[in-house]
This record gives sequence, C-alpha cells and structure tokens, in this order.
Amino acid sequence: MTSIQRTALVVFLALLVVFGIYKWGYGRGWGDRDAEMQIQIAKKNDEARAKEQDMAKAVAEKDAELRKANDDVNKKQSDLNRLIANGRVRLPAASCVQAPASTPIAPRDSNETRSQPSGSPDQAPSNTGPTESERETLRLIAEIAADGDRAINQLNACVAAYENMRSIINGNN
Repeated sequence: MTSIQRTALVVFLALLVVFGIYKWGYGRGWGDRDAEMQIQIAKKNDEARAKEQDMAKAVAEKDAELRKANDDVNKKQSDLNRLIANGRVRLPAASCVQAPASTPIAPRDSNETRSQPSGSPDQAPSNTGPTESERETLRLIAEIAADGDRAINQLNACVAAYENMRSIINGNN
C-alpha cells in the first residue's frame, strides 16, 4: 500500500469514527429529549385533569343552584295556582266604566253637565267568584311568569358557570 492509500484509509476511518460518534450523540440526545418531553406532557396532563375536575365541580355546583332556584319557582307557581283555583287571586276590575260607541255626546252647557253618580251609593259591586275564563287567564299569566323566571335562572346560571370556567382556565381562582 502506498502512502496515499494509507492516508485515504486513515481519513476514511476518521470520518467513520466522527460520523459514528455524531450519530450516537444525536440518538442519545433525541432519546433524552423524548424522555424530558414525556415528563412535561405527563405534568401538563395532570394539571389539565385537575382543572377539568375543578370545572366539573363548579358546573355541578351551578347546576345544583339552578335546580334549587327552579324548585323555588315551581313551588311559587303551584302556590299561585292553588290560590287561583280557590278564587283568592283575581284580575283587577276596570276602574272606569267603558261607554258604548253609540253614546251621544254630552252637552257643553255647564248647567247641564253636572257630575252625578251613575248608581245609588247603597249598591255594592257583585262579589261573585272568578269565572272559569278569568281563572284560565290567571293560570296562563302565572305560567308565563314562571317560564320567564326559569329562563332568567338558567341564563344567570349559564353566565356564572362561564365566568367560573374562564377564571379556572385563566388561573384566576
């Protein structure tokens, strides 16, 4: 072998050794990085699970509050329905008597237009119970009010749950 061949062989072996050391170090570094990333991923997963548990607990609390508020609304509605059925709640009577459309126009002379009562003072308004249509109207009004209360309760619970989730996610506990 000539000196050029020996030099080429030494350079080739040196390159193989350098490339092998580089490859070994690169592989070992990649493995270390993977192990470090797995540790960080596990840590972040644990933090995420803790946040999920906090959020689930907050939602459960808001759900319980909503159920309690809706139970209160249902109790009020059933009490009101009972009062309506017993005739204890009535629509207010009209304060002014409505004149029919064919009523003649009153004269303009001040002597003729004196204020006089329309009925005798001894007459009392009839105190009959509410009619079935009045009870149905009252029941429907109470139902509409209860539906509105339930919707307001649900909206307030949704807003409160959103605020809790936002504060938990942003870390502003």
